[in-house]
Amino acid sequence: MIRVLLAEDQNLVLGALAALLETERDIEVVARARNGKEALQLCLEHRPDVVLTDIEMPEMTGLELAAAIRERALPSRVVIVTTFARPGYLRRALEAGASGYLLKDSRAEDLAEAVRRVAAGGRSIDPDLATEAWTQPDPLTARERQVVRLAGEGLPTAKIADTLHLSEGTVRNYLSVAIQKLGAENRIEAARIAREKGWL
Repeated sequence: MIRVLLAEDQNLVLGALAALLETERDIEVVARARNGKEALQLCLEHRPDVVLTDIEMPEMTGLELAAAIRERALPSRVVIVTTFARPGYLRRALEAGASGYLLKDSRAEDLAEAVRRVAAGGRSIDPDLATEAWTQPDPLTARERQVVRLAGEGLPTAKIADTLHLSEGTVRNYLSVAIQKLGAENRIEAARIAREKGWL
């Protein structure tokens, strides 16, 4: 049996995923979590073969969960199941250690097949999205991404500088470079573009 942990903050989706998988003879849902921190704790307890997780969740995102599982050298392999068909998210998911990336509008049989393939040591990634992810690389550095994310949340330069322990001049430089790289008019548009691409 392939032992699966589900992490999803929407109850209806969580129930639907569990119902779909429980019809499969070789797949058993051993735990369900409604946020990333709970999922990590259940992962430590149950040691599932596969973790199916959404990206956007309270407490800890699916990407952070994947990275935490990898950092702790847990045996669980991660499949991201999301509505976000964004190449930037896929790229970040793979960098975080995910072995699969599946869209929520995929067919039910694709979900079970993804679980089997990943449990067997393979990968399961939408081919069109994979191609797009590598033809549209993220132009931002990690620090530029942090600055743009905070700017997009409406923080003024001084607050961003304080949060990241940088000088205001350094923050302005990062924002200027990021705005130029993204072809944006201002910091808010830069954050919007980066978010739409899945780079934030």
